[in-house]
Amino acid sequence: MDETVLWERYSKTKDPKIKEQLILRYMPLVKLIAGRMAMYFGGNVEYDDLVSYGSLGLLDAIEKYDSQKGVKFETYAYTRIRGAIIDCVRSQDWVPRSIRQKAKEIERAYIEIEKEGKVPTDEEVAKKIGLSLSDYQKLQEKISSGMVLSLESFLEQNYETRIGGLEDFVSHPEVFIENEELKEVLRQEIENLSENEKMVILLYYYEELSIKEIAKILGVSESRVSQLHTRALLKLRARLEKYLG
Repeated sequence: MDETVLWERYSKTKDPKIKEQLILRYMPLVKLIAGRMAMYFGGNVEYDDLVSYGSLGLLDAIEKYDSQKGVKFETYAYTRIRGAIIDCVRSQDWVPRSIRQKAKEIERAYIEIEKEGKVPTDEEVAKKIGLSLSDYQKLQEKISSGMVLSLESFLEQNYETRIGGLEDFVSHPEVFIENEELKEVLRQEIENLSENEKMVILLYYYEELSIKEIAKILGVSESRVSQLHTRALLKLRARLEKYLG
């Protein structure tokens, strides 16, 4: 059945059989998002669990979607599926507190070094937090496999905190302006990353390539891509937090 017809019938009848058809139609989207987000969790969360969590977001999106607003369902559902995955994983609190604290410590170190008018290097950050370079690099690997460091997640959290939900967006035009300013700051800060860090961010978030594909393009290992991704996000989050005050 045509997608438009499906939505028209479901909005009028809420027929469970039509809902089942919609779920089957959009499950590939859930699997795609779960596969991309698996990068954040390393081996700590099973892919099938991520799909299960994302399915909850899909169900929520199907219930709340209004086809009359002219927004494609895939666009509407994307954020809800990702949000459901992040919320479910966070509720398990599987990330060691020490890792979260270290990540925050690194972010603060970036800010302090930049206040001194320097561009933070691994050596300087390691010294600032009292670690040898090798120990700092090992810490980055732990953070990479043990934390949700999605830049999208960071921006979404800021947005939700400030207006209390996407549904209120139209009622708060000042937030739209602020987010546009934030996006411009983010664009500028991405330009300030190292070439490899910038390439990882652009290929992953804008070109939507997998870690494996990015590793092949850069000619490095997948673990090195994860490390570059983590380092870039720590820098960006530190700079954005400084901007947000």
